[in-house]
Amino acid sequence: MIQIRPARPVEIGRVRDIERMSATRFLGTDLASIADDEPTDADTLARRIAEGGLLVAEEAGVPVAFVMFREVESCAYVEQIDVLPSHAGRAIGAGLLDVVSALARDRGFLALTLSTFREVPFNAPYYRRLGFVEVSDLTPAMADIRREHEARGLDETARLFMRRDV
Repeated sequence: MIQIRPARPVEIGRVRDIERMSATRFLGTDLASIADDEPTDADTLARRIAEGGLLVAEEAGVPVAFVMFREVESCAYVEQIDVLPSHAGRAIGAGLLDVVSALARDRGFLALTLSTFREVPFNAPYYRRLGFVEVSDLTPAMADIRREHEARGLDETARLFMRRDV
């Protein structure tokens, strides 16, 4: 049975491992190089834990997925969400997003927002099925995030921002 709860500092290494293993889903796509990217650094993960912006989904006491988010323009911006490939297809990611929605509502946020790849089946098409819609006009913070992505080498022409009201 899957339980969703706040991540603990002692789990930072496990969260990084989940991110690394989840990235292997990009192998065999035009974005295979993502599988070689370094996972989120430990300092950022520790900050998100302290801010209440990192949740894990655990099974039998072991984290198998996580979602990391922060406030951006009165919305919960989902920075990263990853599920172990062995646990894909079980609605764990959807469950994590539902918990973030509830937290966002409790914190007075307006929506969930995220940036993702347009064509990868487990990216934008997946989020559309979960009620997210494409953002056509970027807000100032979204434009800043896009510039951060470009500075990291992401192809922003293959990406879009999405939003789901809470």
